[in-house]
Parts: sequence; structure tokens; C-alpha cells
Amino acid sequence: MITPVLELRNVNKSFGPIDVLHDISLKVEAGEVLCLLGDNGAGKSTLIKTLAGVHKPTTGEMFMDGEAVSFDKPKDAADRGIATVHQFGGTFPLMTIGRSFFVGVEPVKKIGPFKFFDRKTANEVAVKAVQSFGITRIDDGDRLIGGLSGGERQSLAIARAVHFGARVLILDEPTAALGVKQASHVLRIIMEAKRRGIAVIFITHQVTHAMAVGDHYAVLIRGAVAANFKRGEKTREEITDLMAGGEALADLGEAMESHMATHDGHPPQVVA
Repeated sequence: MITPVLELRNVNKSFGPIDVLHDISLKVEAGEVLCLLGDNGAGKSTLIKTLAGVHKPTTGEMFMDGEAVSFDKPKDAADRGIATVHQFGGTFPLMTIGRSFFVGVEPVKKIGPFKFFDRKTANEVAVKAVQSFGITRIDDGDRLIGGLSGGERQSLAIARAVHFGARVLILDEPTAALGVKQASHVLRIIMEAKRRGIAVIFITHQVTHAMAVGDHYAVLIRGAVAANFKRGEKTREEITDLMAGGEALADLGEAMESHMATHDGHPPQVVA
């Protein structure tokens, strides 16, 4: 039996009297893409922050490689190889590609007693890392981040996370604000990360993108896992219906049918 890289068991998260996550159990293996699907308010953001060490579970357990872990801060999660890339890549528009790639861990060169940012090394490493993911348009490390497309920014952020040893890559709506061509670049990069044996958690509300790359799916509704299934077990229409609260819609339909049956086929009156 394969030990998951990351696993949650019966995780709950409350803020005072407000329960946000309810009994979440999920796992992701190396070289697997787990797609977390859900509409706005489903609890995706809180779950991401719990995985990334921003929040601690109120109850429940987290495991990495079968070992129980507890993160007091995001750095604890990062040190274990959990990297989060947010919707706009977390990049800095007025920085160069090379500088942004190494922000916080800048390579330096010494001249006498002084240390200086090694721009040449930073640029070379950053460009090579991004091009290794197939993004060949980025070939100048001195280019400003602000001049990149949304897809290129996401590509840079993902390449950076992988370069610095990410074992679990959490992608928060990486294709949400992108056009078709740019989104396809990001989806290709997700597949490349998977090929390299990285466990990917892909958070999205776009079913088409999830179905293009996912191996395993979990649908969140009101902070709980409403469905947990493997690739091929549900159709696109079934997944979309689940995200929209399919059971609630079915209950509403049954209520409508019952009302019409007892009121001579007339629909219920709506009072403004």
C-alpha cells in the first residue's frame, strides 16, 4: 500500500462558534493531482490555509509520509516541502524574473568583505528552471515580471516552488483569470510537475480544467467533502451538479413535484 505524501484525517476547523471545515479526510500521493472543487464559500480557502500552516486544525490530524505533523506557522509547512502558489503567482511586477525567482534566498558573490546579489547566476538559474517546464518564451532573466502574461507568471511561480524542493504543490485557482491559451500553459506545467513525482493539489471551480489533469477529485460544499472519487468515476455533468449542490436541487425538484400534485398541477405562487 502506497503511503500518501500528505493526508488529512477528520480535520475540523472552527473560528469561535463558527464551524468552517467539517470532518475533512483527504490524501494525495506522489505524482498525483488531487483536484479540490467547490463554489465560492465552500471552504477551499480555509482548507488551503490549514494545509499551508496558516491555521491549525481545531481537531483532527495531518500526516506527511505517514508521520503525524503539526504546523505552527507557514514556514513549518514550507520546510516540510509544502508550497502554495496563489492565483496571481505571488510575484512582484516591478522585479526582474531573476530577482523575483530568488526573493528571500538571493545568491550572492563576494568582493572583498562585501556581498552583492549575483544577478548573472540568478538570471541563468531562473530562466533554465522555467524553460525546463516548456515555457521557452521566457529567455531573459532581466525582464520585468510586470511584462509577463498571467500564464507565464503562474509558470514562473510553479517552477520556483519546484526548484526549491516542493513535494506538495498547492495551486489556488491558477487558471481562474486566464484565457484559454494561457490556461493550457498552466495545465501543461501541472502535468510536468506530476511527471516529476510531485503531489499536486489543484484548487479550482472550473470542471473542464480539473478533468484535463486530475487523478483524484474532492467536491467541497459548506466546508464538508460532499464527494470523493477517482478519475473516470463521474461525468462532467455529474461533477458540475455536485458543485451546485445536486442533492439540494433534487430535493427542491421533489418538493415542486409534490406541490403541483396536490394543487392541480399549478406551480407554487411566489410572493414578492
